Amino acid sequence: QVQLVESGGGLVQPAGSLRLSCTAFGTIFSDYAMGWYRQAPGKQRELVASITSVRTTNYADSVKGRFSISRDNAKNTVYLQMDSLKPEDTAVYYCRVTSLTPPQYTYWGQGTQVTVSS
Repeated sequence: QVQLVESGGGLVQPAGSLRLSCTAFGTIFSDYAMGWYRQAPGKQRELVASITSVRTTNYADSVKGRFSISRDNAKNTVYLQMDSLKPEDTAVYYCRVTSLTPPQYTYWGQGTQVTVSS
């Protein structure tokens, strides 16, 4: 059993920055990818960024050039550095861990609120 604990959300002004963290607690038996999703009111949950066990990254077009995902494998932690924030970035951000090799599993964090407003 793995639990994901997120932190770093909050209220920030447009053009400001935030750094989200997500740490996986528990035993993980295989290589895994880590990612960040977000869900705004009335919207579907969408992928923001992901990173593989060998640090290959993928970003949504809407955040490319502004957000940066990274991971510390020794700490089982993934980070999302968010710069040049816009009001449309306002959402609940969820961390996800998913296996890359068997056995198959997916875990989700509890979500952290990010609000970009003047």
